[in-house]
Amino acid sequence: MTSQSASAPVSPSVSQPPILLREQVGDVAVLTLNRPDARNSLSERLIAALTTELRHIHDDLSVRVVVIAASGKAFSAGHDIKELTARRNDADRGRAYFAEIMRACSTMMQTIVHLPKPVVAAVQGIATAAGCQLVATCDLAIASEAATFATPGVDIGLFCSTPMVALSRNIPRKQAMEMLLTGEPISAATARDIGLVNRVVPAGHERNAAIELAQKVAGKSAYTIKIGKTAFYRQAEMSLAEAYRYTAEVMTENMMARDAEEGIGAFIDKRKPKWQDK
Repeated sequence: MTSQSASAPVSPSVSQPPILLREQVGDVAVLTLNRPDARNSLSERLIAALTTELRHIHDDLSVRVVVIAASGKAFSAGHDIKELTARRNDADRGRAYFAEIMRACSTMMQTIVHLPKPVVAAVQGIATAAGCQLVATCDLAIASEAATFATPGVDIGLFCSTPMVALSRNIPRKQAMEMLLTGEPISAATARDIGLVNRVVPAGHERNAAIELAQKVAGKSAYTIKIGKTAFYRQAEMSLAEAYRYTAEVMTENMMARDAEEGIGAFIDKRKPKWQDK
């Protein structure tokens, strides 16, 4: 069953189209960036709307996986440069505003990472700067064969330092540095080859492919997925010995879970498990 809505925090103005759409496809929440005329640039309002909706989803038991998609030809062109530039007239030349926007965007990215539910990006066109960061931040990503990815801040004298955080945690160092230092775009096929996206599909099929992948994950135990995603990101920041010590503890606790008992029993009995999500 599919339903679509834009909750109050997403669209504060009834006279304008909502900047973020939410659609429910079974257990999957599809959040669609909806600023096509601005190439879905991450304005102050869009960052706030996405953060708010992700926080609502955190404890929403009807949602097991999230897909982030976009309207129009672009996935996201990054920060709204016109919005940022307008604050050059502030008394501090925009410093306080720039700091707040970067903090808000970083918070939104971390909200995705800390969400106990997997997030899949569906990329149909360009994903540049903070838009590329958003793709890299998502747990999984499906790209149209027409999609391109870039961190072109260096071309306008603004190194993509915050996008670098997610990018450098997704792809090999040399490839990340080439993207950051040259600003040149890479194709969807190259993005797949270096690990920025999982799969490349024919243009126009990326959204459905992302939902299909999300539904596969949604069929697993939500409890198991939650502890697995949390452990994945935590162990990645640890030394080898610390990571093994930590994940051994996680697996021990996981073995005590009802869903692990059910899943193992179902495997032995050759039947489909009935998850309790605990």
